[in-house]
Amino acid sequence: MDQALITAKVKEQFADRILGASEHAGQHALTLAPGDIRDVLVWLRDTEGLDFDMLMDLCGVDYKGYDERSWRFEVVYQLYSLAHNHRFRLKVAVPDDSVEVPTVWDLYRVANWMEREVYDMYGVRFSDHPNLRRLLCHEEFQGHALRKDYPINKRQHLSRPVANLLTDDPDHA
Repeated sequence: MDQALITAKVKEQFADRILGASEHAGQHALTLAPGDIRDVLVWLRDTEGLDFDMLMDLCGVDYKGYDERSWRFEVVYQLYSLAHNHRFRLKVAVPDDSVEVPTVWDLYRVANWMEREVYDMYGVRFSDHPNLRRLLCHEEFQGHALRKDYPINKRQHLSRPVANLLTDDPDHA
C-alpha cells in the first residue's frame, strides 16, 4: 500500500490526535502525543488491509537546539506489515523527561528491550514497563549518553575495578 494512502487512512481515523505529518524520501510519518500511541498502534495492527504486525524499530531522538519545535524528544516507531510488505512510521512527541510514554511491549514483545535502550540513552520513561532499567550502561552511570547536553568529556565511575575487566578468570570478573 502506498505511504500516502496509509497516512490518509490514519488521519481519517485519528484526525484530532495528530500533532504533525512529514515526508522524506517517500517515507511518511505522523507525530502523536504520548497518550495516543497505543490506540493508533492497535488500530494499525488490527485493521484489515493494514496489518502492521511487526515493530521493526523503536528509537529515540533528541532535538535540543535543532529547531523550534515545542518538544525536545521523539520516540520513533517503525512498523512493517508482513502480509502486505508495507512500512509506516509513527513518532511520539515528548516535551521533556518528566513526561512518560505508555509502554507497547505487550503489543509488540520486541519493544521491551528497545524501550529500555531509549530510556538508557535518552532518559525517556515508559509507563507500565515491566523492567525499565539500564540496558547498555551500568547502573551507576550518571546521565543519558545520547542526549545533546550530555558532557562528552564527563568521567564515569566504573562499576568494578579496571583490572577485573581485563582478566579472563571468571572468579575475578
